[in-house]
Amino acid sequence: MTTSGDGRPEEKLRGPVVLRREHRNEDTTTDQRLLDSRGPSDWVHTDPWRVLRIQAEFVEGFGALAELPRAVTVFGSARTPREHPEYALGRELGAALAEAGFAVITGGGPGTMEAVNRGCSDAGGMSVGLGIELPFEQGLNDWVDLGINFRYFFARKTMFVKYSQAFVCLPGGFGTLDELFEALTLVQTKKVTKFPVVLLGRDYWGGLYDWIASTVLDSGKIGEKDLALLHLTDDVDDAVKVVHEAYRAWEETH
Repeated sequence: MTTSGDGRPEEKLRGPVVLRREHRNEDTTTDQRLLDSRGPSDWVHTDPWRVLRIQAEFVEGFGALAELPRAVTVFGSARTPREHPEYALGRELGAALAEAGFAVITGGGPGTMEAVNRGCSDAGGMSVGLGIELPFEQGLNDWVDLGINFRYFFARKTMFVKYSQAFVCLPGGFGTLDELFEALTLVQTKKVTKFPVVLLGRDYWGGLYDWIASTVLDSGKIGEKDLALLHLTDDVDDAVKVVHEAYRAWEETH
């Protein structure tokens, strides 16, 4: 390797990374910084280190959920009070899914998520919670049997989709809407197949459904098949039926 006027090599290799010109001038090596515990700890917040944290979240999630039985992910508001009818609806849905042989997966938080986990656990089902680090909402609810806490939304979202046969959305806010439309996009683009998305609660979801049908569909932004990806209902038994039918269709192709 050629050297520059200062006697240093013209390039420096940091593992697979090549540093040239002024960027090659480093006084320490990566392993030296790792082994030397003295000095600033800013390195734990650098992007390369975050990659390892992200990798660890995927490894932990895949390992913990690999043997999960067939499951349904249920979304809903963390702000639902326990005395609210939507909380009772969540408990009813969780129990019905457990009795139908499905595990339930929620965000693991309070409100509707707690209700679904509670209903499933009380009915003897597998109740899973995938929590997320938030500044205003911490910890898994008491009815989670198997729980994982994530730092990164995208790692958590992968687990919701990978280990579910369906999504059911109870009334919720931005988080629920985010998951709803991401699921629809994945199904529409055939990233996942045989994957129903159920909106449970006509009074709450009806306006959104009507807007999609009258504005988004009518303007040609989606097709009839795309609208059919959504199933709007008030009935828990109907929601479970949709999940069952989709799972049977999935079994026939696997």
